[in-house]
Amino acid sequence: MTSTETTRAQHAPDAPAPDAPASAPVVRIEGLWSVFGQGDKAFAVHQDLDLVVERGEMLSIVGGSGTGKTVLLRQMLGLLAPTKGTVEVLGRPASEMGREGAASRVGMLFQHGALFSAFSVLDNIAFALREQGSLPDDLIRDAALVKLQMVGLKPEHATRMPSDLSGGMIKRVALARALIMDPPLLLLDEPTAGLDPTSADEFCALLRELHAALGLTLVMVTHDLDTLFALSSRVAVLAEKKVLVTGPPREVADYDHPFIETFFRGERGRRAMAPLSSDHAVAGET
Repeated sequence: MTSTETTRAQHAPDAPAPDAPASAPVVRIEGLWSVFGQGDKAFAVHQDLDLVVERGEMLSIVGGSGTGKTVLLRQMLGLLAPTKGTVEVLGRPASEMGREGAASRVGMLFQHGALFSAFSVLDNIAFALREQGSLPDDLIRDAALVKLQMVGLKPEHATRMPSDLSGGMIKRVALARALIMDPPLLLLDEPTAGLDPTSADEFCALLRELHAALGLTLVMVTHDLDTLFALSSRVAVLAEKKVLVTGPPREVADYDHPFIETFFRGERGRRAMAPLSSDHAVAGET
């Protein structure tokens, strides 16, 4: 049995929560205001921001510096309360999820992995399960080893410390930790940052495989165009304190706006889109 088949057998897609029908969006944000500071020093990062994330899609969030991309992820995690508006995740207010602990419903992959330096690989992956305090240690260990293998690492890596890992391995361990509770929603902050091109391509391939095998919904913040085009079914552009436009990457790239002109249609953007243009041309010929 292949690793993908094993994954499918042991980790079938999660059933929707009772209050979140299968047809309902995984994330629904309406009229969001995110305001920081007080009085004359108060400033709004988001104003009347709306966003819907459908079940099973891979959505990338892009925007210039200061547009609140990571703030938006923190809103989805329930770590920040909206100043105004609503943020619902899997049919429930994100604020409730934050109080109860997000790990069972939402997995989070931080930009630099954020592994606990004093914990082994196995203990990092198992952390959320151990925090629950409801499972025997041998069962927790087995679950962590399954996740370790799921992200392409070997059982012998379980005893290593984070300081002994390469950048690519740190990302994989952090991904295994994010998936330990089998969450239906995975948030990723710059998932390929710091990786060389080969490692970044391999990590994107792993995310595509897990997305398909686990029935995940992915929401990703990235500035890397190769990652964006490799993974995104849809892109949301943050500008002018709101979601300016959403759609498939190539359609968004054609939207008339200064940020999109610079981000998508500059030299880096044209280079990243070149393979897509070639594939489109070949498909048209056939």
